[in-house]
Amino acid sequence: MTPINRVVSPVIPTLIIGMAGAFLFHAIGFPAAFVTGAATAVAIAALLGMKTAMPPRLCDVVFLLIGVQIGSTVTPDVIEAALTWPISFLILTLTLVVILLLVPLSLRAFFGHTPATAFLASAPGHLTFVLGLSTELKADVPQVVLVQTVRVFLLTLLVPVLISFWGVTGAGTFIDQGISSAIELALTLGTALAVGLMFKRLSVPAPLLIGAMSASAVGHGSGLVTGVAPVWMTMGAFICMGALIGTRFGGIDKSLLRKAFLAGLFSTLSGCIIAAIGAYVAARLVGLPPAALFLAFAPGGVEVMAALAIETGLEPALVAAHHVFRLLVLGVLLPVFAIRFKNT
Repeated sequence: MTPINRVVSPVIPTLIIGMAGAFLFHAIGFPAAFVTGAATAVAIAALLGMKTAMPPRLCDVVFLLIGVQIGSTVTPDVIEAALTWPISFLILTLTLVVILLLVPLSLRAFFGHTPATAFLASAPGHLTFVLGLSTELKADVPQVVLVQTVRVFLLTLLVPVLISFWGVTGAGTFIDQGISSAIELALTLGTALAVGLMFKRLSVPAPLLIGAMSASAVGHGSGLVTGVAPVWMTMGAFICMGALIGTRFGGIDKSLLRKAFLAGLFSTLSGCIIAAIGAYVAARLVGLPPAALFLAFAPGGVEVMAALAIETGLEPALVAAHHVFRLLVLGVLLPVFAIRFKNT
């Protein structure tokens, strides 16, 4: 089998299954169907033993598209509203501290995790950093990886449902802006890629997503760029994002999965409850929709939450800004908290 065939053969079925799941969830009216449906379908296929894969270059394109779409929501009104965001940033920081203090205690008490494993398994994001600390702190790395994988998957499914139960729907702004011309879109994506690669050299987390978001925000906020990517392109990015989440269940040790799933479910629900309380308090103080702030506070991956923000239409710029801030805060908090486990 040639190198091309080794890459393509699992990718095409993965995308087909992701598309089928996305349109099935859309047909039954499941929230954020294109992300959640694709993630569920591919995860099931992976757990059943099917080989699934998403090529890194395609994932890079997805991150660029999602980042550009988020940046396109930056308007003078958004910039004015951002003046109130430091208050919610502060409350978000407090919720992260509470999660890092309380959830590990629960994992130790109910699931028998060691202190270091419980701490790293319950960390609300920054997975690459967490895995690096797992080795250094002699934690149970497979268990940390499984619980973190379950966390991202469950958040992808649960957050849109919880937002729907909250009774709030987003007001999408992309259609009103019109569709970018091919030249304008190519220039925007090219600039986004350049900024993203620069961020990557600087070791910025999620560099392509954040770089694309930054470049697009400057372009749209200044009026140099006015349109957005076509709907079919954005929907395709959502499906690929969901499929990428589902592929993480490939090759999982089934004997470890049950304990990891229960621990992941417990830590995810606990984190969501803490995040919801923080979001409600912040909403009362800054006058923003609680559902949008819950999505901004949810302890999930920045790429996934950004995609959900776009698909639900709930303040994508605010949500993305808070999740980028969350990564920055976790970059400080995780090593500070980890000092306790250095010699255990």
